[in-house]
Amino acid sequence: MTLWLIVRRSLRQHLLSTFITSMSIALAGGLCLSVWTIKDQANATFTGVDSGFDAVLGARGSKLQLVLNSIFHVEASAGNLAWEDYTDIKANPSVVAAVPIAVGDNFRGYRLVGVSTNLFTEIEYKPGQRFEVYGGGRVFDPSRREAVVGSFVAQKLGLGVGDTFHPYHGLIFDEKKQHAETYVVVGVLRPSNTPSDRVIWIPLAGLQRMSGHDPKTATDLSAVLVKLRSAQAGFRLDLLYNKQGNRLTMAWPIGQIMAQLFSKISWFDRVLELIAYLVAVVAVGSVLASIYNSMNERRRDIAILRALGARRRTIVGTIILETVAISAFGMVLAFGVYFAIFTLVASVIRAEMGVVLVATQWHPVMLWAPGLMIALSAVAGLVPAFKAYRTNVADHLVPVS
Repeated sequence: MTLWLIVRRSLRQHLLSTFITSMSIALAGGLCLSVWTIKDQANATFTGVDSGFDAVLGARGSKLQLVLNSIFHVEASAGNLAWEDYTDIKANPSVVAAVPIAVGDNFRGYRLVGVSTNLFTEIEYKPGQRFEVYGGGRVFDPSRREAVVGSFVAQKLGLGVGDTFHPYHGLIFDEKKQHAETYVVVGVLRPSNTPSDRVIWIPLAGLQRMSGHDPKTATDLSAVLVKLRSAQAGFRLDLLYNKQGNRLTMAWPIGQIMAQLFSKISWFDRVLELIAYLVAVVAVGSVLASIYNSMNERRRDIAILRALGARRRTIVGTIILETVAISAFGMVLAFGVYFAIFTLVASVIRAEMGVVLVATQWHPVMLWAPGLMIALSAVAGLVPAFKAYRTNVADHLVPVS
């Protein structure tokens, strides 16, 4: 109790330096928490998102590009495939469901995806959960110029049931490339926390036959999203399209393909981790410097405490406890810094990829990072504590004139 009273007095006496030092710990701790939680949660989320499909069939090219274009709705299509390719794979006994899609247009930067209505009637994007239209809306009529808007698009553009819009040609918004067709919003999807939330869904034929598109490719598709009966079916189709064939590409399994992407950029994760460690070391160094530099003005106080009967180990314990208190307070603030960084990064990821990260999701770093920072600060406190230990009582009890 006496130790804590001494520490509290010292912290109050050096309030400004205490706060600045604690903030350096908070920034370092917040960065450490953010790096590990965002890295691991993004990895798990991106490799786990498949929107209810097992594979994607597309033109010959990169599997990763095919997945990013068809599942995450970023990147451009590597090419088109014929309608007959869709009917062939749909009729394959290994396939439970096949959903054809076509891309190539946008509205205010948000991608339009032409799709068949079985996306809404047959596919579960998560076990037991289907894409649902809510708020009095409905799924579009394939024979009309109607649209179902993802929840994120509806929120950002203020679109609701009954609103109309003109699509723009291409995947990048250009006001000079507006199509003549007018589409009516007939439904808004309930939030699914998948990339589908940032897409505007329209009838497949509507996108294929949009004005300005080549009539020769009016029945072509960008890809076919495939739901398989079993893992063995995936092996058979992978052999059929990727090994034996040379015209189309079967991207399967989706999660493994995304895992390969994260494996390729794992070096960047290590760089971020190294930066976080270095910042933590600098922050701990600031604790050491702050306490050590204040030791000269504390020598008289230490001498008085010694003269009143305080033992050397009591003085040492006081210094170490002070560094621990500063670090602990900084780590409390670190969680605020962490939430700020995480919220900013998560909002960017959601806007660009449609994937949702959750700041409150538990991660072991939330336990070991504070413990490590406090332990390092305690170790750093040994240096000024040793200096306090060696303070000569007689030399510092001379009356101050």
